Amino acid sequence: MKFKALLISILTVFTSVVFIPQSQAAEKGWRYWGYFQAAPGATKWTAAMTGPSVDIADGAVEGWSFVFSSDDVPSLSPQVKPDFARICAGVKSDKDTKRIGVVIDYGSKAWAPKGESPKKTITICVRTAKTSLGIDVLGQVTKIRAASSGLICGLGGYPAKECGVEIPTPKALVKTK
Repeated sequence: MKFKALLISILTVFTSVVFIPQSQAAEKGWRYWGYFQAAPGATKWTAAMTGPSVDIADGAVEGWSFVFSSDDVPSLSPQVKPDFARICAGVKSDKDTKRIGVVIDYGSKAWAPKGESPKKTITICVRTAKTSLGIDVLGQVTKIRAASSGLICGLGGYPAKECGVEIPTPKALVKTK
């Protein structure tokens, strides 16, 4: 299990966040929750280089995307742009808390676990304590299921049971000639 968690972490760190289908896609890859961040003022997602146990600045946007990734199919960032001003419009700041935008993208039916369907994307602004870490912010939005290694396995009950499994490359991701 630790090997799988390590492999998924490596895939998350070293894969691009731009999707480009490949005609020679790898036969297998990993299905897991990808973690992305956008610093205050940023307009693009960046794959997180650490887990959600880091401090998040007021004005940042946290992104989670249920993805499939392999050597040939890069991880996908959330489809909703990290637009803090739009996500947190109407949520006033104060001196005792910070505001964090959160996007949870449940991914595509193409790589959904058998018998499950992706949920609707969540886009919300969280007002939280100044000391809150990424995992605290996420926990204010949805129920978290994690492995003993700390790997995030499920958000809001999706997927219901699995955790970072290796699967065949979904046909929808293989570009045909």
